[in-house]
Amino acid sequence: MASSSHVLTLCRLQPGHVDLPMLRKIYQGNVRLELAEEARAGVLASQETVTRIVESGKVVYGINTGFGKLAQTRIPAERLAELQRNLVLSHSVGIGKDLADNVVRLVMATKVLSLSRGHSGIRIEIIDALIALFNAGVYPCIPEKGSVGASGDLAPLAHLSLMLIGEGQVTAQGVKMSATDGLATAGLKPFELGPKEGLALLNGTQVSTSLALSGLFEAERVFSAGLVAGALSLEAIKGSVKPLDARIHEARGQQGQMGVAAALTAILSGSDIVTSHADCGRVQDPYSIRCVPQVMGACLDNLHHAARILRIEANAASDNPLVFSENGDVISGGNFHAEPVAFAADIIALAVAEIGAISERRMALLLDTGLSGLPAFLVNDGGVNSGFMIAQVTAAALASENKSLAHPGSVDSLPTSANQEDHVSMATYAARRLGDMCFNTSVIVGIEAMAAAQGIDFHRPLRSSATLENEMKAIRENVAFLEKDRLMAPDVEMMRLWASREHWPAAIEALLPSFA
Repeated sequence: MASSSHVLTLCRLQPGHVDLPMLRKIYQGNVRLELAEEARAGVLASQETVTRIVESGKVVYGINTGFGKLAQTRIPAERLAELQRNLVLSHSVGIGKDLADNVVRLVMATKVLSLSRGHSGIRIEIIDALIALFNAGVYPCIPEKGSVGASGDLAPLAHLSLMLIGEGQVTAQGVKMSATDGLATAGLKPFELGPKEGLALLNGTQVSTSLALSGLFEAERVFSAGLVAGALSLEAIKGSVKPLDARIHEARGQQGQMGVAAALTAILSGSDIVTSHADCGRVQDPYSIRCVPQVMGACLDNLHHAARILRIEANAASDNPLVFSENGDVISGGNFHAEPVAFAADIIALAVAEIGAISERRMALLLDTGLSGLPAFLVNDGGVNSGFMIAQVTAAALASENKSLAHPGSVDSLPTSANQEDHVSMATYAARRLGDMCFNTSVIVGIEAMAAAQGIDFHRPLRSSATLENEMKAIRENVAFLEKDRLMAPDVEMMRLWASREHWPAAIEALLPSFA
């Protein structure tokens, strides 16, 4: 069971209405789930509709037929349980590392949300079991590879479903064990799946959506770190704050751009470094400094758009067919096609790549004494000391890697299921690669911030703003001023952690998507 040392936050799931802050809480952990009572009636009604269809002998896809290309094959009533079990077993073909617990939490929660919309024909007991397993810290082992994002995330969701029938493996409070032992931990026994239940569990976009949400939440952190690092770099080169003038950005009217300019103005307010060179006569800074509002503002707009799409999808009924119990219709459609998720993941990828790309350019600027006015490679006694020279090479390597990773996943498709499923979204890969990209960008931005802090220290005793001095303190608590060459890999890792943290200055956090 969950450790009593943690105070768990209750997340009451109201299907169709769960907001981004609640999804963030589920991702972060230390929460317990509860289904809103009013959702139960719709679940019961849809399951009763499926029962009536089976009893009537009417042939309906997904209830008493085969699947995909085998949809024309009618399955007799006495073999429907076998059909659903075989579906789960045959589709459990995932490969690779298991998804991280924070992603699996989102998968389980969004699967509950989807099934609880009342269109899936599944028993309420199965939904309750998923919630009980979540609350007991029992998570299915879901391999990360094997989904093309239509017909839903079939393979990874099959691995989730294995747990419910007592097959496969789970982790319980971080310990890997058999599914039957994991079920027992939560006080449960394996289910025999009824008509449509296996299909309802396997169909859906919950894995790609959860991976994309994870990418969004990590992207918000590197975006925030990138703004702080950019402000530190501006101070380090004694750059101009005139390009932050609100009138410039209002004249264009782009929301993200205006917001970023205002946030940078706020976090630079009160800086003695800014006032120290007010009359220096410098006309223009390079684009990586001067155009931060334009570039990072566009990235922010992308994150907002992706957040809107993913919040909707997290609440969506996305299996197939869907049950409409008010008139007994069961309609086969295509809500499992994860194209909206693929597009959202792709635009997050573009934003993350650009955050890293402009950060690496500022890093290069800091090292160029002709442009920055700082000691070459930000170290005294150059020649004997190489300073930050090769740290910038690491940043360049990762920025270049991100360019390849940013290639849109959504433009790719390979037909599956004997051409019945002839166009797929590739959303699961599109979302999964965001983890690597955010890792790379957190390193790039962390290296820039470390170099910018070095540059600011060359200007002492001048002080920056209170906000940026707090960031300087946080950096110096983990990374010392570089007096001479030393092993820098530990410093780079500490700065990656700095760039990956959850909380940032209020002016920056106010920019991030909320949709509360």
